[in-house]
Amino acid sequence: MRGLRFERLTLLLLVSPVFCSSLASAQTISRSQQRTVTAEKKSSEDDSPLTTFEEEIRAKRMIKLAEKEHEENLKRAREISQIGQDLKAGLNNTTAVGKPDPKKVDRLERLTKKIRGEAGGEDDDVQIVDAPADIPAAVNKIADTADQLSKDVQKTPRQVVSAAVIDRANVLLQLVKILRGFIR
Repeated sequence: MRGLRFERLTLLLLVSPVFCSSLASAQTISRSQQRTVTAEKKSSEDDSPLTTFEEEIRAKRMIKLAEKEHEENLKRAREISQIGQDLKAGLNNTTAVGKPDPKKVDRLERLTKKIRGEAGGEDDDVQIVDAPADIPAAVNKIADTADQLSKDVQKTPRQVVSAAVIDRANVLLQLVKILRGFIR
């Protein structure tokens, strides 16, 4: 009886690796076949037209995304106005002619470029008629232009591309270049 058990155990040990490897390859084949079938279903689903419900959901998502981007743009505009006022206040608080905070100037420039880009504008050199002659004049003009840009952005509806916003943003960026020339 012990001999029979030993033979069965030996046979089982010899056959089990072969059985397990064939089982694993069968599972691998079925997984790859499932991937192929799933990929075919997805491609056939992608080709099918959207239902009205799916179109409505997609449209609502796009509207929410556009509203969110517009709100972010309004926040940028308010921050631009605030930075302009901070630069002006910082300059008025010092008795000697001081230099404005370069970090604020950098932030103002980045925000203005972002607003101009959202409005559909590009980098454009603008000639300023009454170019400021010194740092205080440049800072005052920047503060006024930043405030006007903020008001223009807030007045402009989300769906409208405003040439006034683009032009004012380009003027503000040119003023920042002039201010940087004075600071160096």
